[in-house]
Amino acid sequence: MGILSGNPKDEPLHYGEIFSCWQASTVAKGAVSCYQAYLNHSGDKELKKILDDLIDQAKLEIKELDKILVENGLAPIPAFPERPSVKLEDIPVGARFNDPEISAIIAADTSLGLVACSQAMGQAIREDIGALFAKYHITKTALGLKILEMSKEKGWLIPPPLQIKRPETVNA
Repeated sequence: MGILSGNPKDEPLHYGEIFSCWQASTVAKGAVSCYQAYLNHSGDKELKKILDDLIDQAKLEIKELDKILVENGLAPIPAFPERPSVKLEDIPVGARFNDPEISAIIAADTSLGLVACSQAMGQAIREDIGALFAKYHITKTALGLKILEMSKEKGWLIPPPLQIKRPETVNA
């Protein structure tokens, strides 16, 4: 039996897996902080629900990833302090993020999270690490779909240039 056979949790992490776990934990901690602030700025109930779902997912990722890091003798960054709740009316209009902006930001964050999860899955040689990031990928896919559908419904989506009419091909 080699060092990489048997129970994956008994196998050492390689540097890429370590960095993926550390980076994902760090990003999730930043997301919790930002999304809590966005909750204060948002007025839309559906957007607030998605923000709550994103925060819950990020907190789950932090818990699971920090456990892996600590079990392997690695120190995760500390969590940021919780954001206090603020009434939307107390935020000056010029300083406020509006709902379409928040929707676009969380859509981009979720998209980038999918890419990061795919990269972590592809470089993992420990099955449990690959499976963990696959689980996060599936959840981010579902949340990304909710964000897209909400943005379309509410008219917040600004699509890239669309090819409505295709140019005619010339046969030589």
